[in-house]
Amino acid sequence: MSNSEGMSTQTIKLFRTSDHACSYLAERQSRTLFLDPDLRFELPLYEELTQSGFRRSGKHLYRPDCQQCNACIPARIPVHEFINKRRFKRISKANSDIRMEIMPSKVRLEDYQLFERYIEQRHADGDMYPATLAGYEDFLAVNREFSFHIRFFVQGQLVAVAVTDRLISGLSAIYTFFEPNLETRSLGVFAILSQIELCKKWSLPFLYLGYWVPGCQKMQYKIDYQPTELLIDGQWQCIRRDT
Repeated sequence: MSNSEGMSTQTIKLFRTSDHACSYLAERQSRTLFLDPDLRFELPLYEELTQSGFRRSGKHLYRPDCQQCNACIPARIPVHEFINKRRFKRISKANSDIRMEIMPSKVRLEDYQLFERYIEQRHADGDMYPATLAGYEDFLAVNREFSFHIRFFVQGQLVAVAVTDRLISGLSAIYTFFEPNLETRSLGVFAILSQIELCKKWSLPFLYLGYWVPGCQKMQYKIDYQPTELLIDGQWQCIRRDT
């Protein structure tokens, strides 16, 4: 099904999928609204759609559009209000030996091999298993003017990659993968902390984290970063909880 909606930047065409199994909540059905895949969207439209709850996956911009469920809630961190609690300070200290570099979004064999190990050991029950180079390129190595990779090294060894987009209002954390045998470093958390610091350095007010899904354990980490802003009824609302 398709429809057209007038945005302030341009008129766009949106498509809706049929119902399919939800990847977040068991025994629920979901459907997805996505931007015309033939449209090469530019940054202003990407920013505007992000403000209304869309997310990028590879070449596509999408958001959940389920008939009887609104559990997927867009979340972002207002970085200048971020509370760097003791747990986060411990993780930063544990990774003080890490060197970071920012590189264009593209396929690198070293990155893909790390991604392959990560999927095999951490997500063998997911829809990205088994990892393929073509799937990796389509999902995480789309080369656009707003996309880049933050690469993390320990003594010259690549240990994590954070795929990130630079929007007008902030950074969008698209996906992070890391060395699965280094669990004690909490590299996923460290990647988010690093993106928060990068937002501050570049004077960007928000880090977008994608969807928080109450009831989905693997998404609970997104409200560990306080305060959190959630997009509820079309308005970004600041949610604070005990830290």
